[in-house]
Amino acid sequence: MTIKTGYKVMDAMTRKPVTVSSDLTIIECANLMKEKHVGSLIIAQNNQLKGILTEQDIVRKVVAGKLDPKKTKVSEIMVTDVMSIEPEIDIYEALVIMRDNNIRHLPVMFKNKITGYLTIKDILKIEPQLFELIVEKFELREEERKPVGPEY
Repeated sequence: MTIKTGYKVMDAMTRKPVTVSSDLTIIECANLMKEKHVGSLIIAQNNQLKGILTEQDIVRKVVAGKLDPKKTKVSEIMVTDVMSIEPEIDIYEALVIMRDNNIRHLPVMFKNKITGYLTIKDILKIEPQLFELIVEKFELREEERKPVGPEY
């Protein structure tokens, strides 16, 4: 049984996502993320989806990998195996896809063109009760260091 919220991806998505080409450097992308207040960028060429770059990619691949952000190109670290979604899909289904694939961003595609960008935050802004759906997937890491239990 699929739950229908009454909201479609197109109702929650960002309609003009920040897109860049894969030949930009990581430092250029980081500055753009800061300027636009976004945590990820869509990598595109001629409105065709090529990949995604997230803050997590920058931290784990560039910073932790000790790569030079002024010399490293987006094409070297971007995620190219990107899932996408269509604008007519219910946001519940979108969130299930995100949860099951452990992703937080979905480019929205219509007729093979980028038409928007959907994030978990976008969904939770209009349907906060869906929060429980994503929480069940999260694991409590380093549980012994977390303030949980009867002593708190």
